[in-house]
Amino acid sequence: MLDAVEVVTTVVVGLMVGVEFSVAFVINRILDALPGDAGQLGRSHGGRMLGAVMPVWYIGSVVLCAVWAVAGRHHEGTGLVVAGAALLMVSVIMSILLLVPINNRGKTWTPENRPEDWREQMNRWDRWHYVRVAVLIGAFALLVAALA
Repeated sequence: MLDAVEVVTTVVVGLMVGVEFSVAFVINRILDALPGDAGQLGRSHGGRMLGAVMPVWYIGSVVLCAVWAVAGRHHEGTGLVVAGAALLMVSVIMSILLLVPINNRGKTWTPENRPEDWREQMNRWDRWHYVRVAVLIGAFALLVAALA
């Protein structure tokens, strides 16, 4: 049972890190390079789509880490799992306080109603997202180390 929890947790968190990494370093760069309003429309759509999925994925990852930590409390590496879960909680708190408010505004924007400073707001979201990606990579690395 513990082996299954370890594998599922590592895969779920690893996939989440991959998605968030690709948003930061691939998708948003592609969208920003599109002509006209296409990039802003793409970011709005992405904000709606991922904004619906990511809360479940983030909270689910924390819950899986908690299950792993409890089920493996007598095994070596549990401290690494707890540290990884703590970093995931940091990413959830960052998301709620810093990224979600910007995303909630951005996902409603159209070329007709977006504010003049929409690019600055997206740049601020990007900067916080880079930090969040670094935190997520740290969490994932701790979980992988706990398997060793």
